[in-house]
Amino acid sequence: MNKELNTDTNTSSEERYLEFSLGNENYAVPLLDVKEVIAVPDTTPIPHAPSHFVGIMNLRGQVISIVDLRKKMKISPKEQSEEVAVVILEVQEITLGVIVDQVNRVLGIREDQISEAPQIEGKNNHDYMLGIYRGENTMTVLMNVFKILGIEELNFVEKQAA
Repeated sequence: MNKELNTDTNTSSEERYLEFSLGNENYAVPLLDVKEVIAVPDTTPIPHAPSHFVGIMNLRGQVISIVDLRKKMKISPKEQSEEVAVVILEVQEITLGVIVDQVNRVLGIREDQISEAPQIEGKNNHDYMLGIYRGENTMTVLMNVFKILGIEELNFVEKQAA
């Protein structure tokens, strides 16, 4: 991945997010959670794993679980995209790779640019949606990938990487 990332910044207090595409929509995760972005690696599948669990890989001596975020969120991937990448995330002591259709840019977002996550038929999206970023011509869902997976899946990921 030798693609340069565009950076939107302002001088007021802002947080930075890595924006990526899943299907035709934009999502972002806190930049502090991102360890690196790599090309999709060869993985070793794990029997009896959930369908969105691609497998495990060796990244410089560390075993990392890889999850296809598109499958987990039931989003159809883009057709024949050459931009598919794995975003390596690290929160607390869990390291996880998530497959995305394309890494777009690093966003600098002020708090006043974030709308609250909408309610969907009684479900509490606030667990995994940090909010909605309103750009000039786009909307980006700010998300917590680790909350999307849930406790049981994170325990499975940790056991596979151990």
